[in-house]
Amino acid sequence: MSDVRPFFDATDIAGDADAARRRFDRDGYLFVRGLLPPPLLEDLRRQFLTVLRDAEWIAADSPADDQVAELSAFAVEPEPAYQKVYNQLYSLPAFHALQHRAELLDLIGAVLDAAVIPQPRVIARVLFPDRTAHTTPAHQDFVPVQGAADTITAWIPLTDLSPEMGGLQIAAGTHQKGVFDFVPALGAGGTEITDPLHGAWVGGTFEQGDVLFFHSMTVHRGAPATGARLRLSVDLRFQRLADPIAPGSLRPHDPDVTWEQIYEGWTPGQHQYFWRDWDLDVAEFDTQYNEKRDAMAFQLAAKGDVESRATLLRIVARDPDPAKKLRAEEALAALDADTG
Repeated sequence: MSDVRPFFDATDIAGDADAARRRFDRDGYLFVRGLLPPPLLEDLRRQFLTVLRDAEWIAADSPADDQVAELSAFAVEPEPAYQKVYNQLYSLPAFHALQHRAELLDLIGAVLDAAVIPQPRVIARVLFPDRTAHTTPAHQDFVPVQGAADTITAWIPLTDLSPEMGGLQIAAGTHQKGVFDFVPALGAGGTEITDPLHGAWVGGTFEQGDVLFFHSMTVHRGAPATGARLRLSVDLRFQRLADPIAPGSLRPHDPDVTWEQIYEGWTPGQHQYFWRDWDLDVAEFDTQYNEKRDAMAFQLAAKGDVESRATLLRIVARDPDPAKKLRAEEALAALDADTG
């Protein structure tokens, strides 16, 4: 990743709607420093740490407010051990409240030049260090998210990110080039585009309060996390009110969990079911990309290729076809036997 240039710092133009829109339209991203109050994110980080320490994902001998990873607890989405802890994070009201911040809505409304809404499905990321094979590969959000192509993600780290903790990197301008070819891969999303996109990559360090916005067609990837600490971040997605939205964006991130379960114990007025106030255009999800990914994963698994593992786990956890789920379970068992 030595070919990565620095982000363009859009902080000075974030308040100028025309300039921000032109820059986003050109590059497919905006990097804005200090957009959110650090105390707000610090409070959410500490709530995350309470859950993670109780789950023994934090080293027992580390300071109470630090996020030193307990590496023996390593797990990835959507393994059951990961989802059990993840759903506790997902049930925190402060996590969901973040997507309603005026700083985010106003800037995205200016970029899209329209009334905008947050998508109900928020996403938390808990990345263990020194597991570089599971670093998020280069991918486009449109493939798994769909709905409106002009969906914008706000990627927000919950703490400062030093170079060793990594962050998110963007392939500038790739939102203008359609859907790239991809193959199954380890890491969040389970796919990786095949074009290396030399010369397009930008990145940098993050401070608490910085926000990286990017288009759903913009190729992006994680930078490897090294050192000792968990990397904690959240993904919040936004779109025009008038644009179509995919059904999955109206459901919790874990399809086995309901909003009723997420909202259990919440007090009234904490944005529960906020999207029901709008007459949304719910668009059918196009399964062609998942079908392509899954077919390639089965072919790789038959060759003993562990790059198929993330996709097979997703089929087992989320595919509605019982026969396909069973086939994926058998493929996973064979992979585990080969690598065990």
